[in-house]
Amino acid sequence: MLTLGLSGGLSFAHEEMYDIPKSFTHDGAAVLVDGGEVIAGIEEERLNRIKHSNKFPIEAIRFCLARGGVDIDRVDRIAFYASEEYCNALLGRVRLLTGGALPRIDARTLLAAKLGQGLGRPIDRDKIVFVPHHQAHAASTYLLSGYDDSLIVAIDGSGDFLSGLVAVGSGDRIDVLKTIPESKSLGNFYVSVIALLGYGVFDEYKVMGLAPYGDPARYRALMSSLYTLLPDGDYEIHRDRVGALAQAIEVRRKGGPFTQQHRDVAASLQEALEALALHVIRHEREATGKTRLCLAGGVAHNCTMNGKVLYSGMFERVFVQPAAHDAGCALGAALHTTLAAGALKSRRRIEHVFWGRDVGGEAEIERELSGWSRFLRHERAEDLPGRVAEVIAAGAAVGWAQGGSEFGPRALGHRSILADPRPAANKDLVNAMVKKREAYRPFAPAVLAEDAREFFELPPGEDEFPFMIFVLKVREDKRSVLGATTHVDGTARVQTVARGSNPHFWGVLKAFKDRTGVPVLLNTSFNNNVEPIVDSAHDVVTSFLTTGLNYLAIGGFFVEKRAWTWEDVAALAVDIPRHVRVDQIRRFVAMDRAATAFELRNTYDAGVRVSVSADLGEALMRADGASSLAELLAGAGADEPARAQKAAQELEGLWAERLVSLRPRGA
Repeated sequence: MLTLGLSGGLSFAHEEMYDIPKSFTHDGAAVLVDGGEVIAGIEEERLNRIKHSNKFPIEAIRFCLARGGVDIDRVDRIAFYASEEYCNALLGRVRLLTGGALPRIDARTLLAAKLGQGLGRPIDRDKIVFVPHHQAHAASTYLLSGYDDSLIVAIDGSGDFLSGLVAVGSGDRIDVLKTIPESKSLGNFYVSVIALLGYGVFDEYKVMGLAPYGDPARYRALMSSLYTLLPDGDYEIHRDRVGALAQAIEVRRKGGPFTQQHRDVAASLQEALEALALHVIRHEREATGKTRLCLAGGVAHNCTMNGKVLYSGMFERVFVQPAAHDAGCALGAALHTTLAAGALKSRRRIEHVFWGRDVGGEAEIERELSGWSRFLRHERAEDLPGRVAEVIAAGAAVGWAQGGSEFGPRALGHRSILADPRPAANKDLVNAMVKKREAYRPFAPAVLAEDAREFFELPPGEDEFPFMIFVLKVREDKRSVLGATTHVDGTARVQTVARGSNPHFWGVLKAFKDRTGVPVLLNTSFNNNVEPIVDSAHDVVTSFLTTGLNYLAIGGFFVEKRAWTWEDVAALAVDIPRHVRVDQIRRFVAMDRAATAFELRNTYDAGVRVSVSADLGEALMRADGASSLAELLAGAGADEPARAQKAAQELEGLWAERLVSLRPRGA
């Protein structure tokens, strides 16, 4: 049985109709499952390059069908990650917000229409199945855990008017024991407090990284007033009391400095989340007698909380679905539907999530690299892992892109940036080169699975942590060895790498161990701070060229940068990404005089508005993806060398911010 699972919104990237905000729908994805075996899976953001995309995942759907070698007519069921009742209510809410301007339409009709429009053929409405949101979360974790018997807990912000559920899995059955109302949302509780720290939705993991720098005792009493623990694993959340905490501290403005107050709030918030989650889980452990636990939902991306559950000793085994957020609901919806149809053939534990688009074959990659010959030099490397290990050991940071991309938010050795984990200064080095993120945030270590216990305190019976979703303790005698990947509290978000499931990445780690005696590398996602993780060879090259990375390893090729000139940039073809708009604005610069100004705006992030010069603005208004910057400037009457040079340099900055797209002519 072929099942296509979907998550995300119901409008295309170029549409505003039914443009439901990311606070309602986000992290669109598609996953194709055959009898429980994953054939393909990818998040829409990897393809449309919109972070946390809330758009209809049409590109992800096309990829999955192509990878499976089928068309939509061959698919038996199309599973959406929310109940039909909830989807209809959401559409009604959007219609209300627009004053009734949008036509009245039900979710099933709209979903069939969007699929038909995107795939160019009518869709059988009866194939569409709506899966309750948290049941999709539950299926995504239990059915991939490899367990025959387990407690299942799904906790997130909200979905289907709820914020979680508790269930038990026994063989091929999942039985829901209770649901958690949205009023008790741990995800929304966390977001409401991090607003005091200048953060919002999608920033939760940043606060998790900030917490170890604080003292939870300082605001423990105030934080405790925001919730009440009740008997039988129950609790209440008092979000209306957050204002009292706001009165006790200086609220941080977005982008402002962090004070010790902010660190202490983060620490007490993290402590509160752990207290609430463990209160629920401990009760359900005692009530059900289950010795194994499966977790999912956005809150299950709190890796520190996961580590506390693991070390608590409550369970013999703990599994967290690696795409625990809403994208993972596409996976769960497909699995839930397959199970409900009695067509589930496998419940094997997943070993990897390399279900995405391949970075390309050797010929395809070489064509991409050759097109950038004015910017890059490349060569086939006989021993690529050895070459990469050598330059890393010498202090370089390397972009590493191999095989199919990872499903979920973590780079696990197929779209990674790698560096030496030993010098503590490398954390700041990689940050300055590429990530441009808060200095306090830690980087993760990847370690050869066979050497993991030598460096990290693994609980008895748990030897494999391939998904970078648990924070574990670094052995005390190894903390100074792993200076760049050991957090301030002596922990790390560990990824173990097995040769059988991740051979290319294992080879680099082994080569680094052979040269240094350390079987560990700093591993972070291959992207800068404004883009999703790279996916295609073009994404890889773009990110490499617009960051401070020293080298690139893609496919079998080792790549270095050349020194390029502004004329080289001017020779590139210029395009405007679909989510960016060029605005020409008339403004008064004096009481009696107006002037034309140009801005680039990210239509999915209202805060991104960048002014550009008149010369470049005029040129970008003409961008068509085929004409070079030099041609566009000539058409705007701005091809005089000094003006062209200035425009080319300005364009490089916009390229790094992903507000323009550049390619070699004819690519």
